[in-house]
Amino acid sequence: MSQHAYKGFTKEEYDELFSNFLIDSWSYSKLSAFARNEKAFEMNYIFGIRSRNSATTIAGQVYHEALCFYFNKKQLGEEMTLVDLETIAFESIDAVPANQWKIQKTTPDVDSCKKKALSTVVSLLKNFMVEAATYNDEIAEILFIELYCNEFLTINGVDIPIPCHAKIDLGIRTKDGKNVIIDHKSKMSYSTEEEVALSAGVQAMTYIKSYEAKTGTNIDEFWFVENKYSQNKDGSPQLRNFKITLDKDTRILYEALLYEPLRRLIQALRDPDYVYMINNDDNFTDKAELYDFWARTMISEVEDFNVEDAKKGLVAKRLKKIRDSSISIITPKVIKNFKENASKFIQYDLSSSDMTTEQKIEHSLRSFGTIVNVAHKFDGWSSDTYLLEASAGVKIASIHSHRLDIANALDVANVRLSQDLMVYEGKSYLAVDVSKKRTRDLVFDKSELHGFKIPLGKDNFNNTIIWDLENHSTPHMIICGATGSGKSVQINAIIEYALIAGVEKVVIFDPKFEFMDFSRRLNVEVYNDIEQVEDEMAKLVDEMNDLVKTGKKRKTLVIFDEFADAVSASRSGKELNEYEMVTVGYYKNGMPKMKREQTGELKSLEENLKILLQKGRSSGFRIVAATQRASVKVITGDAKVNFPVQICFRVPKETDSRVVIDEAGAESLGGMGDGLIKSPEYPNLIRFQSFYKA
Repeated sequence: MSQHAYKGFTKEEYDELFSNFLIDSWSYSKLSAFARNEKAFEMNYIFGIRSRNSATTIAGQVYHEALCFYFNKKQLGEEMTLVDLETIAFESIDAVPANQWKIQKTTPDVDSCKKKALSTVVSLLKNFMVEAATYNDEIAEILFIELYCNEFLTINGVDIPIPCHAKIDLGIRTKDGKNVIIDHKSKMSYSTEEEVALSAGVQAMTYIKSYEAKTGTNIDEFWFVENKYSQNKDGSPQLRNFKITLDKDTRILYEALLYEPLRRLIQALRDPDYVYMINNDDNFTDKAELYDFWARTMISEVEDFNVEDAKKGLVAKRLKKIRDSSISIITPKVIKNFKENASKFIQYDLSSSDMTTEQKIEHSLRSFGTIVNVAHKFDGWSSDTYLLEASAGVKIASIHSHRLDIANALDVANVRLSQDLMVYEGKSYLAVDVSKKRTRDLVFDKSELHGFKIPLGKDNFNNTIIWDLENHSTPHMIICGATGSGKSVQINAIIEYALIAGVEKVVIFDPKFEFMDFSRRLNVEVYNDIEQVEDEMAKLVDEMNDLVKTGKKRKTLVIFDEFADAVSASRSGKELNEYEMVTVGYYKNGMPKMKREQTGELKSLEENLKILLQKGRSSGFRIVAATQRASVKVITGDAKVNFPVQICFRVPKETDSRVVIDEAGAESLGGMGDGLIKSPEYPNLIRFQSFYKA
């Protein structure tokens, strides 16, 4: 191999050489830009005005960066997971400055650009991990990863006077002993025969010549591995490997094809009067941006552009010499070979990765293009709360739609997302509650009681949740929950706190005999049989009426457990009629003639309960009604009006949760006192842990 004519120059000789050219190096990207649209080449590489990048372009760049990490780890004998690669990609996309994103119709702002880039790169990386065998099955040794070359090349027998700058993705030695250069491609659709021919003819030879000039090692094959981010409907592999075998004839052909556009480029760079034409059919360039640049070249000085100081003299001449020109570009046909590798289905999850819960939440949402930041975390008893800060332009509804995706990432059955935003330290957040195995109890504590503010439990922010018996807007409470959810434990604690607070009388209707221990307590009455329950409820109504007439008050707490079942089992209809024997006449002997007739009608248990709910608060009655049955027939709209404080522990279905508290969430609770409360005392629905009284 003969010595290149321009190698071995002194610094002064290089300075003199480069002073004759508008730029100091060429590359495949510069050459392809020149061949595609000369005016865009002039704008980007001579005047230093770099075009903004589309979301898919940035996704492709980030994909290359992630693969660089992957093969570096592989070279060290280590493996990277999909999570690792996506994390690298997410950080890279976040780091892209706002002024580098290309705004388009489909991506009208920076946030939509980021979302598009995120979804695209996630698809690319998933495809790669599933079909990594396309690479790995043939690798015996990794020769280099992302090699930078800056070499003088001889193309088609001609010594090119400026060096070629090349960044080569990957070099390997195959299991059959071939030296191979690989170029990673991200594509929306696979290249056509003509496109592959152009890529093979120009890009491949550029990289091959650069590598061989730098290392002195010959390359046997060049691979273009295309990764198609739009999914194939037929289930075929997403990665296609186009292989070019570099025999002597192929090299001669490709080198000749490379030389043609390169010769024109060198001539243009040497001629300060060359006019670079606009290609209006170029879909890769923003035409408005290009024509704006063209107009600027006619009215602006060289100082208005980002031109290197060493080139300002030559570029200044260009600003005076703009004229029409034409050029024809012939696309050659070259041989294309490719091999498709069978895809392998691999499931990925985040549980096997060393990530914090915060990172998993962020990662799972970013996989769907939803950018959030977990700003705060709070440790609770049955759950932890994470406050999410959504990026500008992110729709909160999109986060709600991925509730199960978050749960999947965290390996839990479900997570609860607040319907309303939570204001914390003056800023709004979306709260995510994640259930966990409870390792500690919230033990009953007398010091939590203040006056008649009955402590119910604590939220995940360690605030005590209370039911104020002296607040007329919160007189009555309904509690719903399945077996084992913590309903009875909550009632136990309420009764204990109420007695300590000084409630004068506690009446417990206990059809299931769960609260018999309280029957031995002072000022507590417990009734179990349905007949007793009916009679005592009627007496409470009479007592209430007497208090109303006299204007007196007495703090009375009524606990009605399983009220729905009791109401169903109580008398109704004709069973409530009252009968007496009345005199309807006399017999001849003077004896009265008697007959059994209806003399009145008792109020039903349900009616008496409703009367006590509606009128009792002014005379000091406070009622807690509990049930397992979250049915609209039981908890009607009228019932909820009478129970402004609503507590829902774990229920089987989302619809049950909506019946009690008007929104979903209780179906995902952890049980054993993990509850949700809706009360006029609090602006939002609150998740809390109830106090446990042994």
